[in-house]
Amino acid sequence: MSAQQYQADVIIVGGGIMGSAAAFFLRQRGRSVMLLERGLLGHQASGVNFGNVRRQGRNLLQLPLANRALAIWRKLPELIGEDVEFLPSGHMRICYGTERLAMFEDYANKARDYDLALELFSGAKLRERFPFLGPQVGGASYSALDGHANPRLAAPAFGRAAARAGAQIFENTDVAAVEKDGVDFRATATDGRVFRAPAMLITAGAWANTLSTQFGEPVQLTAHGPQMGVTEPVPYGLKTVVGVSAATDLETLYFRQIPRGNIIFGGGQRGPAYPDLKRAYVRPENTLNQLRQLQRIAPALRQLNVIRVWSGIESYLPDDLPIMGRSVREPGLHYAFGFCGAGFQLGPGVGDVMAELIATGSTSTPIAPFSISRFVPQHASAVTA
Repeated sequence: MSAQQYQADVIIVGGGIMGSAAAFFLRQRGRSVMLLERGLLGHQASGVNFGNVRRQGRNLLQLPLANRALAIWRKLPELIGEDVEFLPSGHMRICYGTERLAMFEDYANKARDYDLALELFSGAKLRERFPFLGPQVGGASYSALDGHANPRLAAPAFGRAAARAGAQIFENTDVAAVEKDGVDFRATATDGRVFRAPAMLITAGAWANTLSTQFGEPVQLTAHGPQMGVTEPVPYGLKTVVGVSAATDLETLYFRQIPRGNIIFGGGQRGPAYPDLKRAYVRPENTLNQLRQLQRIAPALRQLNVIRVWSGIESYLPDDLPIMGRSVREPGLHYAFGFCGAGFQLGPGVGDVMAELIATGSTSTPIAPFSISRFVPQHASAVTA
């Protein structure tokens, strides 16, 4: 019996927030789409991260993309018909002592050119505005429009919206091989099903290098596990997301309170992750250090009980920038992966930009610094725009 075959304008491999958002926005542009996910939508990094919807602290090259993403976050219920608990609560980046205040000021001055307005606090002004901070905190950079959302809801919501718009969603579809077959790309699942389309987008996170390598474009992708935890609920009062800027990983912590009262926290040293086993682990010593840092930042939280910890599999690249854009070897092939633990906020913007690029051949948001060309061997032949 011949394998079941499917045809569309675009194949997307990877159903995280970026692949799901790309499927939705491609349908908005009239392209037929097949979204292939080895598990469930949002099951991997997109569903286990902290939920930060922040722009500040990013590499300046990412701010145009982050701004485009924020504009989408702010209209999500109207756009996709579902609430993913996005709250523009504000985001505060703090430091211990005053040594990093000059760095905060320099970043704020440069970010202004990218339409990111930041307010700086120190001394009495800091204590008056944020009285919950501990005495070791010496300064803060505050972004009023940033916030947080629920990562467990976002990717599935985009996927359902894409399906309602006509996209074909294939969950529990493990792609074994991808290749160029004449005018089409072909993705073959482990159960023998075949998917064909003249364009392909790979958004497979920590598994993306396995696929890009099949097109002769290997990259130095590594996997790490975020170290996450959540406390018991307490009365809601902390509406600002807090993140620490520090010289050492051990002092780097971020936390937020959700309206249900729980404090969600993460940071510190990354844990082990094994894409081949689909497993990542929380190190107990890291959780204990996170609790110490949490008490250091906000002493009032010292008595809270932790009710759950978790991790996931995130992908990282050596220069801490993602891969996003066209293949340099295969016309019609596109990538968006390797967002180095900071892709959740960018997700809707990445989906919108990649849909624009695939549908029109160009994009109004600059993404050239994220090209896979910086990792592809020098003998690779360039693809013309």
